[in-house]
Amino acid sequence: MNNRLYGNLIFELSKEGRKGYSLPKNNYGKSFEELPEQLKRGKAAELPECDELTVVRHYTNLSHNNFGVNDGFYPLGSCTMKYNPVINEEIAAMNAFASLHPLQPVETCQHALEIYYQLQSMLSELTGLSEFTLNPCAGAHGELTGLMVIRAYHNSRGDEKRTKVIIPDSAHGTNPASAAVCGLEVVEVKSLDDGTVDVEDLKTKLGDDVACMMMTNPNTLGIFEHAIPEITRLVHDCGALMYYDGANLNPMLGACRPGDMGFDVMHINLHKTFSTPHGGGGPGSGPVGVVEKLKPYLPTPRVVNCGDYFEVVTGDHEKSLGSIGAFFGNFGVMIKALVYILSLGRENVKMVGPLATLNATYIKERLKDDYLLPIEGLTKHEFVFDGLKDKSTEVTTMDVAKRLLDYGYHAPTIYFPLLFHESLMIEPTENESKETIDGFIDVMKKIAEEARTQPELVKTAPHTTPIGRVDDVLAAKHPITTYRQMINDLA
Repeated sequence: MNNRLYGNLIFELSKEGRKGYSLPKNNYGKSFEELPEQLKRGKAAELPECDELTVVRHYTNLSHNNFGVNDGFYPLGSCTMKYNPVINEEIAAMNAFASLHPLQPVETCQHALEIYYQLQSMLSELTGLSEFTLNPCAGAHGELTGLMVIRAYHNSRGDEKRTKVIIPDSAHGTNPASAAVCGLEVVEVKSLDDGTVDVEDLKTKLGDDVACMMMTNPNTLGIFEHAIPEITRLVHDCGALMYYDGANLNPMLGACRPGDMGFDVMHINLHKTFSTPHGGGGPGSGPVGVVEKLKPYLPTPRVVNCGDYFEVVTGDHEKSLGSIGAFFGNFGVMIKALVYILSLGRENVKMVGPLATLNATYIKERLKDDYLLPIEGLTKHEFVFDGLKDKSTEVTTMDVAKRLLDYGYHAPTIYFPLLFHESLMIEPTENESKETIDGFIDVMKKIAEEARTQPELVKTAPHTTPIGRVDDVLAAKHPITTYRQMINDLA
């Protein structure tokens, strides 16, 4: 076996009777409460028996197999895995923040409430919307909250027949899911050949039963929706509202503001646009901003500025949604977002969008001779190839993604959006240097050459990772979740 313990499960390192701890003798007899019999196990838990040093080495070596934005280039399209400066983590971990409890008196946590208020105000300024709530704990949670605000607004005006949400066919999958959870009906509007919304198709879907239209801008192809002024006019003319999916806000910073473009509601993924990469399922934060007329419908609790004092408003306004989650949301993510904004400053935050667009465009132009670009034209922070340009090799997007692992790169997003059969979606973010990007481009070109000259090498990748290519279907249909199950299966 590998002497660095890479290939061993912790159970395989177990030796009967070996321990990694030493507890002091119980000097209190049975004065403590015994567990009720019904709560006790019938037999001892099957746990590995290892010394402390073996455990430490095992998990340390396993951690070396993790890949994150601090390890290398992470061009995951649509997810915006940008660098999270260490100072963000250090400040969020300060005892003054980390030891707070959401139920302590407001006079003892004024510094935390000031952070909430400052971040709310800065997000309003960056987006052109009147007020934000920071309570939603993720982007999809923000979508649901925004749609609930829209529905509450219509219902308060007696306009309860507005139950339809218009969503482009290029939308993020969470858009129709959030609408369905909110009890709304999804109406799909088609895209044109250039990837933007088909305005003529949209016109046929508008009516007095439409609650809103949800738009991601730039869309999932990285293309700016140039018809937004006409779209917002058409939607508003029929009495509906405009929702801005802010998951792709990164390239818009410093270029334009959704509120100025006619949008009424939006959510922001703090963990994408304002650092805190969200690998491993979290943490996230999805603040929701609204125009002036929708402010009464925002959820509580809310932080308000009372001059030299910050107060928490918990009593529900008669139009408010009330609570949409526990307490105030993910405070640590908010601290990091505020530090990120303050570190950039008013001048440099305006460079985020242009630099993100420049980096993505540079990669696209350098690679489009080797990879199929289905839609020509200007793109923003991300773009989509439809696999290799030379289809005769029969090398798929999956093969390219697996071969990238051999070269030490995390693969881009693959097979999304669903508009193309072999989608390969690349987003470099504004943080990456030209040298890093050139290295990625060279490897992508090399893989394209390998596909032409040694296709089997690419089709059987990866070759250098601890685990080779797994059977995704078998893993989903028959997952092995315990060591004992694996032993039984092998037997």
